[in-house]
Amino acid sequence: MGLFESMRLSESGLSAQRVRMDVIASNIANVNTLETEDGGPYVRKRVRFETTNPDTGDIVRVSAFDNVLAERAVGNGVRVSAIEEDNAALELVYDPDNPAADEDGFVLQPDIDVVTEMTDMLSATRAYEANITVLNSLKAMAMQALDIAR
Repeated sequence: MGLFESMRLSESGLSAQRVRMDVIASNIANVNTLETEDGGPYVRKRVRFETTNPDTGDIVRVSAFDNVLAERAVGNGVRVSAIEEDNAALELVYDPDNPAADEDGFVLQPDIDVVTEMTDMLSATRAYEANITVLNSLKAMAMQALDIAR
């Protein structure tokens, strides 16, 4: 695997984790949202990842050796395949004084656990930081290679 291929892999991880952090932040911000533009309460969202497919042209091969390494590679990068709504994350709460309550006094509201969301945010942040560390290491290796070439 070449230097630029490694950078592309880390970049794909950075992009995917950034989307994940944005979705988690949206979940936390809307923990009490009872009415959205679509009608009804905010529905918790989840990010689904998939590995990128080298057959789609996402990966550029420079040499035959890169192809051999790619065949043995564990991963080819990651991207967001979907942002899905978690319809199970709604709960019916008895609150007859709430203006959004139905005739029986129940309110359908988001069932978002802030502790779980913060744990997911910490995980996404750590993954993001790990990809930055890889990119910084690759940058240092490239700089050393340039210094050797002088």
